[in-house]
Amino acid sequence: MKTLNLGLLGLGTVGGGVANIVNNNAHDIEARSGVPVCIKKALVRDIDMEKARHDFGLSMVETITTDVDDILNDPEIDIVVEVMGGVDIAYQYILRALHNRKHVVTANKDLLAVHGTELFALAAQKGLDLGFEASVAGGIPIIAALQQNLAANRIESVLGIINGTTNYILSAMTSQKRTFQEVLAEAQELGYAEANPASDVGGLDAARKLAIMSSLAFNCQVALDDVYVEGIDNITPEDIAYAAELDCVIKLLAIAGRSRPGDGRPEGVTVKVHPTLLPVNHPLASVDGVFNAVYVVGDAVGETMFYGQGAGSLPTGSAIVADIIQTARRIITSTTGTLSPQYYNTIPIVPLDQQTTGFYIRLKVIDEPRVFANLALFFAEADISFASIIQKPRRNNRAEVVFITHPCQEGQMRKALTALESYPKLEKVYNIIRIENE
Repeated sequence: MKTLNLGLLGLGTVGGGVANIVNNNAHDIEARSGVPVCIKKALVRDIDMEKARHDFGLSMVETITTDVDDILNDPEIDIVVEVMGGVDIAYQYILRALHNRKHVVTANKDLLAVHGTELFALAAQKGLDLGFEASVAGGIPIIAALQQNLAANRIESVLGIINGTTNYILSAMTSQKRTFQEVLAEAQELGYAEANPASDVGGLDAARKLAIMSSLAFNCQVALDDVYVEGIDNITPEDIAYAAELDCVIKLLAIAGRSRPGDGRPEGVTVKVHPTLLPVNHPLASVDGVFNAVYVVGDAVGETMFYGQGAGSLPTGSAIVADIIQTARRIITSTTGTLSPQYYNTIPIVPLDQQTTGFYIRLKVIDEPRVFANLALFFAEADISFASIIQKPRRNNRAEVVFITHPCQEGQMRKALTALESYPKLEKVYNIIRIENE
């Protein structure tokens, strides 16, 4: 029986996880794929033999190379596994691999968010597989679920906690009553946050993953630029305390939904990432620490949730090796190139101003007669009504007020806030956070 040979582009945290799983679970992988699987070559920046011996044993040392041509030009390598990260170089390597008729498995959500449409089309044209299960939620099998297991459904909505760094920070702020900066520094020390955490805490990492998920969920092309993004760096312990009073927690949610004719909303797809007040009885509210979860509602299946570790060496490696096994099966049965994403719908992206949600608004005002009446008037003129109001004891003739609105359009809220800017009794808008009302 022919051995299926892998070429790893990268042997860092994730690449090492793939190597360990392939080596440690060789018997099960062969039984499930129908063919022996081995790593023939692994690309690294610098050869560190001692580290390779320690991490992977003597057999791995012989596979290490610093020349990508040893992988891309080797006719015996069947699957190229890209785990090096980045966009430009990874893109060039994957293009070459596909043109050289090699199947590809990648964990690179940054690459797919930018070049995914082109690469999937090229793979399909050449009858090749391009596996990407690990690109969105690490070890959580959400790609297979959306592409295959929920294929009988019209997906109505997808809500996800899909960035472990931000979920760790918000969970620690909630349980320990600490500031964003304090917990971020701790997350960096523990390795949960990068030295430059902007992509995570700014919401961009989650936005890239949401672009991939929503394209699959609604069978239409959703670009990264279509996703509205806000990060968590403006969340304070005070906001978290108010959320608790309202029986809510604050999570960074990736939210995608589809509205249809007749449901009272503009027809199209909404895709956004932002901090959200989430009721404590929602299934996602209890997802804490570095864990991820994706909550999917389909018209036939109803509510489903997928939970697990969204990053890390072995969880991500698990998803990658699962793609390798699936590709191996299709190689044996000559059915490769048949599972590329199907973007058969043309659905508009609903502009942010036309999207509807509830809002949490925290203000500081001068506490004088008619101030609250005037504040209410600004919102009323934008057709916004309040579900509740919280006011704390005043200090120095100043009052901190929290308004919770009924669902309204984003454009209405912007109109009210623009009018408020000129109100002399308003001293500060501390924060505005959306509320998940579904």
